[in-house]
Amino acid sequence: MREIIQRLDEKRAAARLGGGQKRIDTQHSKGKLSARERVELLFDEGSFEEWDMFVEHRCVDFGMNEQTVPGDGVVTGYGTVNGRPMFVFSQDFTVFGGSLSESHAKKILKVMEKAVQVGAPVIGLNDSGGARIQEGVNSLAGYADVFLQNVLASGVVPQISMVMGPCAGGAVYSPAMTDFIFMVKDTSYMFVTGPDVVKTVTHESVTQEQLGGAMTHAGRSGVADGAFENDVEALIQLRRFIDFLPLNNKEKPPVVASSDPPDREDFSLDTLIPDNPNKPYDMKELLLKVLDEGDFFEVGEHFAKNMIVGFGRMEGSTVGIVANQPMVLAGCLDIDSSRKAARFVRFCDCFNIPIITFVDVPGFLPGTNQEYNAIIKHGAKLLFAFAEATVPKVTVITRKAYGGAYDVMSSKHIRGDVNFAWPTAEIAVMGPKGAVEIIFRQDIGDAKKIAERTKEYQERFANPFKAASFGFIDDVIMPHATRGRICRSLQLLKTKDIKNPWKKHDNIPL
Repeated sequence: MREIIQRLDEKRAAARLGGGQKRIDTQHSKGKLSARERVELLFDEGSFEEWDMFVEHRCVDFGMNEQTVPGDGVVTGYGTVNGRPMFVFSQDFTVFGGSLSESHAKKILKVMEKAVQVGAPVIGLNDSGGARIQEGVNSLAGYADVFLQNVLASGVVPQISMVMGPCAGGAVYSPAMTDFIFMVKDTSYMFVTGPDVVKTVTHESVTQEQLGGAMTHAGRSGVADGAFENDVEALIQLRRFIDFLPLNNKEKPPVVASSDPPDREDFSLDTLIPDNPNKPYDMKELLLKVLDEGDFFEVGEHFAKNMIVGFGRMEGSTVGIVANQPMVLAGCLDIDSSRKAARFVRFCDCFNIPIITFVDVPGFLPGTNQEYNAIIKHGAKLLFAFAEATVPKVTVITRKAYGGAYDVMSSKHIRGDVNFAWPTAEIAVMGPKGAVEIIFRQDIGDAKKIAERTKEYQERFANPFKAASFGFIDDVIMPHATRGRICRSLQLLKTKDIKNPWKKHDNIPL
């Protein structure tokens, strides 16, 4: 018995050391934590239960039978984050560069399948060189098995990818199918084909960072939902982020204790909207003043900045926020902002998270670039997402809501539950100047007549009262009362019960 226990201890020690202390030191020298250090930092102290510590690969080709490491390059198991159960796989770059083998894939599949069965999120800490070349098609089959499980788990439990190292080739598609992707600056990158292949095929010279670095994907492609400075900040922020999410699609959003009164008024909001309708203001100021304790976790902060999405709380319960940002492109809807918001709305609807929409939108961004790149289809994604969503939806129009963009931004017509407007709201087909120049084209040369017509149009349409007279706006509210009115609406909608017609699945305009 003593010999068996000693052997067990030795095997555990070997597994914990991964590729060896020298390689762990190399990880540290690059500013990266080891796979196990990441797990320890992510989970509550002492809560992590590891599975498959002794699994080894089965490859015998190219001398691989003489190179086996317990765990085979990935740490898997479950534990708690702030007291709530989570599953994790953390790839170990010190073992065969974190490359995925058949055995490595099966370890990941085991935690993913169990996560769906018990209803708990899956967190992937990706740090891998890709498929293990020595295993050939077996490693590709392993990736495909993981892809399938990503699809089956989608909308059942939250799936979060934290890319903390290289992620190339087929390896990028598993994170791409998860709900959120976060990256670490300077040490992580994602691309389908690397710089060498790009140079060979297209003759472009590009670095790994330029091609697929954290800020490239967080700010330019929109593939990543955030980029953090280092591993420690990334994992601390991940602990904060996961607190906003329910464990699965059968649960209501989590509730935390809040000392922020639901009827709190903020009179500074009464002067937030500038007198000049063309002057911007920061929509984030409104969000921070309305949400519990000013706590807002923005998603996709560096991408499509004309649209703000993220999570906050009202009366301690998680809500999703979708808001136009007048500071960028006047808050116009364009291709990037539409698909960013559509993806977020669909996530909230999957996991029973109420959506609060703040509207200040002058329309869709015009131009050949937008039209040629399918703004019609991409804008329809957001329209589709809001229309199909059955979660509670509260909308507040702060200023402009023009044209089709008014319809798209969770209007009453696409099943917005409670729709408010501030007194400064302008709800119309277009702005007064453009409208008058079309309706009264014959008077364009007469400045006095145009001024009179513009004033008439403003009085009739450039306000919230016309829409309110038709019941499209439930109430015109004072800005300082916004938090209280939203909180009351969400309380009312807690028992909302609405279902879409039965279907195998919808066909969103992708």
